[in-house]
Amino acid sequence: QVQLVESGGGLVQAGGSLRLSCLASGHTFSSYTMGWFRQAPGKEREFVAAFSTVGNTYYADSVKGRFTISRENAKNTVYLQMNSLKPEDTAVYYCAADPAAHRVLSAIPGYWGQGTQVTVSS
Repeated sequence: QVQLVESGGGLVQAGGSLRLSCLASGHTFSSYTMGWFRQAPGKEREFVAAFSTVGNTYYADSVKGRFTISRENAKNTVYLQMNSLKPEDTAVYYCAADPAAHRVLSAIPGYWGQGTQVTVSS
């Protein structure tokens, strides 16, 4: 049973930084593409970033240059470093995983975390 547990969310002022973590268990972590998604109130869930098993990274245009995804396979953990945060980054952030990168990039991963709230005040 694949489990994903996010942490690191919170309240931060605009221009500040946060680092989200997602601890995975129940599968061979290094064999899974890991991703981050977010959902703001009243909006659909959207792709933020992904890190494939071969080291490729992908970002939504809205976060390029501000967010960085990384992973530590030895710790079964994927991170999302968020800098220069804006009020429009406010959302629940979800970790996602799938053996197939295209499923993560198509927003249909097999596994989701429970989410962590990020609130950016202006």
